[in-house]
Amino acid sequence: MKLMFAIVNNDDSHSVSSAITKAGFRATKLASSGGFLSSGNTTFMMACEDGDVDRIIEVIRTHSRKRKQKVSSEMALGVESSTSFPVEVSVGGATIFVTAIDRFERV
Repeated sequence: MKLMFAIVNNDDSHSVSSAITKAGFRATKLASSGGFLSSGNTTFMMACEDGDVDRIIEVIRTHSRKRKQKVSSEMALGVESSTSFPVEVSVGGATIFVTAIDRFERV
């Protein structure tokens, strides 16, 4: 059995949540924020059988996407400056962690 954590951009959260449910899986949603740009994210926590991991990852991959966003150079570099200029950065997509678990119960 596996425990999966999928960190998804808030822009994709609803689409990923709906697709996970439609695929027959359950997930707990947690509000989270990223260190880079301090942007809003949603962390999905799911317990599943070993054989379902790749299927869940494919559902998440299909419904979360990377996108370009312009931010100030101060935000992108994390330093204060007297001059700031726009910088294009890549945001979105998903970060997924999979770990083994010994026991899972739904009570």
